[in-house]
Amino acid sequence: MSNDHAHLRSALEAAGVDVADVERRLGGLEVETPSWGYGAAGTRFAVFPGPGTARDIWEKVDDAAEVHRLTGTAPAVAMHFPWDAVPDYDALRAYVTERGLRVGAVNPNLFQDPDYRLGSVCNPDARVRDKAVAHLVECIEIATALGSTAQSLWFADGTNYAGQDDLRARRHRLRESLERAYAVLPDAQEMLVEYKFFEPAFYSTDLPDWGTALLTCLALGDRARVLVDLGHHAQGVNVEQIVALLADEGRLGGFHFNNRKYADDDLVVGSVNPFELFLIFCELADGDLPRLTIDQAHCIEPTVEAMVLSVTNIQEAYAKALIVDRDALATARADGDVLGAHRVMLDAFGTDVRPLCAHVRTARGAAADPLSQLRSSGYVARNAEARAEGAATGLGAR
Repeated sequence: MSNDHAHLRSALEAAGVDVADVERRLGGLEVETPSWGYGAAGTRFAVFPGPGTARDIWEKVDDAAEVHRLTGTAPAVAMHFPWDAVPDYDALRAYVTERGLRVGAVNPNLFQDPDYRLGSVCNPDARVRDKAVAHLVECIEIATALGSTAQSLWFADGTNYAGQDDLRARRHRLRESLERAYAVLPDAQEMLVEYKFFEPAFYSTDLPDWGTALLTCLALGDRARVLVDLGHHAQGVNVEQIVALLADEGRLGGFHFNNRKYADDDLVVGSVNPFELFLIFCELADGDLPRLTIDQAHCIEPTVEAMVLSVTNIQEAYAKALIVDRDALATARADGDVLGAHRVMLDAFGTDVRPLCAHVRTARGAAADPLSQLRSSGYVARNAEARAEGAATGLGAR
């Protein structure tokens, strides 16, 4: 692999790429992995716990630490409440720190309680809205205890039938509810507002697109920014353009990585459309990276392997974005050379950057080939023996 890296480095330098800067920026990449991605998730039909699947937040943290050890790029674990609730948050924070991690974004759950059948913060019943806001405030307090700096908000609120509710009234309820939570948000935390064009609501969704989310954030304040989820768009939507627009406005707060074939499939990022992932990173690489989080529900794949593969796919997409010949691209654009500009992008995308990523990982004390090292380490086998079949936690758990 070292010879492969030397050959790639020489080729990139000959093409005018500042390889040292690329390696520096790639070495600074940080991705949050999600606690819920280490538990057994499921479909609407069944949950299939696999051998060694994490059974609680402590084991999820252990798995997250192993992913970070192997990849060198996943130092934070995002958490979901009440899925990850514990009696003592000081103890949980200490455990996370002992494992060489920190707590990433806190995600309130406002979509599984029976009271939320007709919505949470948009519910026509003021009692239910008060309950939802109380949970938002509770999660702000949990985040403070855990040292988290962000609230990551996704709402399942919407309607299934025309006439079911007043659409304008729902918008006002949404804003009023979030204003109540934002008013108690500490200076150290920000509010990330996510959107999704459908599901579980089928007629209308209260936060259906980036524009609605942006308007909501603008009404709340400077510490409210939009969170983009790769799986939350209709077919054919140009997600990288959304990223560019929000970043240009200073309102891109974060990105949830996964992949989709039809709807919000939560597949391993880069498994369906790696070119789209590359193009998104081409936009992200133009400035400071926002909060990057993997948001996947692993239904049939081994959870730790799936997370390692997701992180390495992100590393490679970012590396390819960093080696784009920006000068050649600018020249082609200025000359109106449509295909010339496109070929610059294709040249970077077609480059095998695995030796470069391996070199950066080993320089950080991580694994040259994380997935192979995971499989040969015995980590999964030991967990299978200690944890048996695991348990359904988070999505799919009933």
